[in-house]
Amino acid sequence: MSDNMISKSSYESPLNSRYASKEMQFIFSPDKKFTTWRKLWIALAESEKELGLNITDEQIDELKSHIDDIDYEKAAEYEKMLRHDVMAHVHAYGDQCPKAKGIIHLGATSCYVGDNTDIIIMREALELIKKRLVVLISKLSAFCSEYKAMPTLGFTHFQPAQLVTVGKRASLWLQDIVFDLEETEQVISSLKLLGCKGTTGTQASFYDLFEGDHEKCRELDRRISSKMGFEASYYVSGQTYSRKVDSRVLNCLSSIAQSAHKFSNDIRLLQHLKEIEEPFEKNQIGSSAMAYKRNPMRSERIASLARYVIADSLNPAMTASEQWFERTLDDSANKRISVPEAFLAVDAILGIYTNIVSNIVVYPKMIHMHIMNELPFMATENIMMEAVKRGGDRQALHEKIRVASMEAGKTVKIEGKPNDLLDRIADDPEFGLDRESLDSLLDPKLYIGRCPEQVDTFLEEVVEPILKSHQDDLSIEEVELKV
Repeated sequence: MSDNMISKSSYESPLNSRYASKEMQFIFSPDKKFTTWRKLWIALAESEKELGLNITDEQIDELKSHIDDIDYEKAAEYEKMLRHDVMAHVHAYGDQCPKAKGIIHLGATSCYVGDNTDIIIMREALELIKKRLVVLISKLSAFCSEYKAMPTLGFTHFQPAQLVTVGKRASLWLQDIVFDLEETEQVISSLKLLGCKGTTGTQASFYDLFEGDHEKCRELDRRISSKMGFEASYYVSGQTYSRKVDSRVLNCLSSIAQSAHKFSNDIRLLQHLKEIEEPFEKNQIGSSAMAYKRNPMRSERIASLARYVIADSLNPAMTASEQWFERTLDDSANKRISVPEAFLAVDAILGIYTNIVSNIVVYPKMIHMHIMNELPFMATENIMMEAVKRGGDRQALHEKIRVASMEAGKTVKIEGKPNDLLDRIADDPEFGLDRESLDSLLDPKLYIGRCPEQVDTFLEEVVEPILKSHQDDLSIEEVELKV
């Protein structure tokens, strides 16, 4: 059977085949994981040598020469025999490095490579997420600026409300993503290595290796952390780093998913209103049966993946709450799945989100038509004030507008006719307003308040400094959608 046939006869994750980027897939790949294990073993050996243990440069050089050429078949054979993944790779590495075989993993427990690698990989994955957030912020800010003054119906409870602008509404999406960037950076800055803490977190094995020298035990942690690109390791731990770290990371990813889901809801509703649409390519098919349809498939995909991430974030929360004393292994199988899949899904979500914002379609005439269907009701206070200026009685006019509004509403909802409120007011001499005077009160821009100014202030004082300080992150390529 060919390799291609084999690949099609077993389950493969859609997060790889359909959604996530190659960059994120690599971060959670076996190559990344196991080469990082080997780098950690080298950092351990180097640090132990520097602190006086009997380890030679020749042994370390031998370890370095085999970082990338992992013999996966040999490791699988060892694991089948030993039923232990870390020791399987210790033996496979030792077979390639016979001179260094005796000092690989010296004094360490499995979590030395497992947990430290998890932290390293999560930090790298968060850095990629951070870059995607910055690119999205750039795209969204351009959209906000372009449409900051275009009036549109506001909605509360999905019922027509006071006017806003297209750009002001988009600034709400943007603000959520800014919050997410801030949280992502905070989580990145908080991550530390487990370090080299031993079987129950006491560093007893290293205390023995260094013949009771406490400072060398502390220095071992510092050196390993530095070699692996971290400023520090956690001061205390059990055998593992606290699983609250995983929970915190996935809460951050869940927050991003929440923001994206909210955006996708708004786009789907706006597409129903025919005011704004996600991009639709020339040969794209919206429905296998209804050829005329332009379904918001990308937004729906965001919602679908976001729902998964939000639910998935409960996994590390439950794991953190259920750990026993210094270590229990009921976290392992769960976090092998829940953590990578959350990252792969959020990576896909941000790629789709950016794609939509980069190519979004706005229909100004539809937006204006919907405004004018509702504006006569919303303009009644301005109309009443103008009529009072011309000598009318405010209380009497208020009652007349109330009655006329109810009748006009019936005309629209029951008879399916256009809103005739303005005609009713123009025909009532107590208002003293003709149609021309009334029409002058119906410029939508009179009803958008400070929307343009709010957008400008937000972009200038919040968003532009972010983009300026993250200029290098804007060079990342956008994710190409596979479906």
